[in-house]
Amino acid sequence: MTELGNKRSKPRSRTRRAVLFGGLGVVAAGAVAGRDEIGRAWWLIPGVAKPRKEGELDHAGASWTSASPANWRMADRPDDYRVDRIVVHVTQGSFEGSVKAFQNPFHRASAHYMVRGDGHVEQLVREMDVAFHAANRSMNERSIGIEHVGFVDRPQDFTDAMYAASARLAADVCRRYDIPVDRTHLVGHSEVPGADHTDPGPHWDWDRYIRLVREALAAGPS
Repeated sequence: MTELGNKRSKPRSRTRRAVLFGGLGVVAAGAVAGRDEIGRAWWLIPGVAKPRKEGELDHAGASWTSASPANWRMADRPDDYRVDRIVVHVTQGSFEGSVKAFQNPFHRASAHYMVRGDGHVEQLVREMDVAFHAANRSMNERSIGIEHVGFVDRPQDFTDAMYAASARLAADVCRRYDIPVDRTHLVGHSEVPGADHTDPGPHWDWDRYIRLVREALAAGPS
């Protein structure tokens, strides 16, 4: 279950974008912190941004529905923010209702993907962009958010098809960003620092999920 992350990230080492901007000689008071933000926004310069196409998918097995731009932030990951975490969520609602919520600009939350009980995967935010899903700005910037349709107190919602589809998706993400498949790098929303949510809850089978992700990763791209 997602909500807007509003904590400011800790200063990071300068990216190649930050190096590019370093030559501009920004020396005003307070510019040290600001330069980090400016460096990460380098792609706002006309002609620099990565090509974007409406409906383009990052995971081949997904379909596309666009979340409201109010519920995510444009970025250029992994060039401006590294991606090294996957956050597992549970919607606490239906597929249709959750998709509509992410399309609502007043909801102020989204996730990159949503997985249904029948194994269908919907992408709602590009992986290069920052979805507001973890209630922690730093985690939002470094992670991919995967929602699972259901309720934390209904183990029957976590079907075989859901586990299999989500594992293939997570393996695809881990392969592309070189993320280790372990419980340090695949975490639940409830484990995010500062989070007040309980998802994915006690019925989410982490041992099974990690095993399936590793198997899908070993099998290679489908």
